[in-house]
Amino acid sequence: MRAPIVAARAERLLELLQALRGHRRPVAASTLAETFGVSLRTVYRDIQSLRAQGADIAGEAGVGYLLRPGFTLPPLMFTSEEIDALALGALWVKRNGDSALAGAAERAMAKIVAVMPKGGDEFLDSPTQLIASRRNASQADQWMSKLREAMRAERKVIFDYVDAKGASTRRTVWPVALGFLGETRMVAAWCETRGDFRHFRIDRILALEVTGDRYPVRRRALLAQWRRSEGLAD
Repeated sequence: MRAPIVAARAERLLELLQALRGHRRPVAASTLAETFGVSLRTVYRDIQSLRAQGADIAGEAGVGYLLRPGFTLPPLMFTSEEIDALALGALWVKRNGDSALAGAAERAMAKIVAVMPKGGDEFLDSPTQLIASRRNASQADQWMSKLREAMRAERKVIFDYVDAKGASTRRTVWPVALGFLGETRMVAAWCETRGDFRHFRIDRILALEVTGDRYPVRRRALLAQWRRSEGLAD
């Protein structure tokens, strides 16, 4: 009769670990207790259990707890809805991303299958949700990976650009986000020429170079500023 209790606690420990992973600042034990509907004493005991299993959790009672980076979760069980969500997202990227993203999506799906129980290959072979069609490759694809590289490294980009009227300009920009709008691929960036945020169609870029110059501010701050300028919620 104790098996359900053990299973319930194991599930709670995994959920607690996930909850800690989702916080970048220390989270109070009282918050965790309220989230999981348990006592403070249970939270303290669960934290100690996770530490004993190797989780690097900083903090203490009365201060809060924070999971330090670097801890790898053990293989997880996915619910049916989670599998559907992962499959749908990966299939969309595989069909609509550039070649680098499509390959990454396929590899990610294979890794997910590897930690799923027997029969998980149906996740790849027989998804419950399908993407209507495959996007045609375009000229934009050749620049997508370079723009992602620039954003990860927070490096300025110089490109030759042709606008809708056929006018050609050279721009130095600080890319902040890529947009997937139907068949169109866009990059939102701070444009040094205009001194403001601008949106560029990637298929109108003729040549592109990732420079060695870093953004003067962090991309996260730029992205937040761009969202405010567009009236988007955080």
